[in-house]
Amino acid sequence: MNITVICVGKIKEKYFTAAIDEYSKRLSRFVKLNIIEVADEKIPDNASEKEMNQIKEKEGSKILSKLPPNSFIITLCIEGKEFSSEELAKKIADVSMTSSSITFIIGGSLGLSDSVKAKSKLRLSFGRMTLPHQLMRVVLLEQIYRTFKINNNESYHK
Repeated sequence: MNITVICVGKIKEKYFTAAIDEYSKRLSRFVKLNIIEVADEKIPDNASEKEMNQIKEKEGSKILSKLPPNSFIITLCIEGKEFSSEELAKKIADVSMTSSSITFIIGGSLGLSDSVKAKSKLRLSFGRMTLPHQLMRVVLLEQIYRTFKINNNESYHK
């Protein structure tokens, strides 16, 4: 199974990098993980809605150019479907029956463009709270790791 995580922006904080490295190492037992970062666009102060949409579209174009072929696309969206860890594990197991590649997409601070959301086969939400996209990357990797522990009937703290 190939898991790709496409995210907008770089990780600057060492503590996030350390957590991402740890979960990447743990996941290597189960999957081939590829994390792709695309550059975020500068958001001007007091940006208009039109400017914000243009920024999302520019970031969206960069994301779309990195999509692996024939991958099951999961976008992280606040309006997406919420799952328990067990439900997400079942969904990933079901998807792996028909696809050898899953791509998760984390947008920038303005979210994802409609063009990226349109490519999505599943919109996934981790709740209605807004989280920094750097932290979201850590949370996502932890949940992917938890998914594979569940699907392999291995214990993991609850």
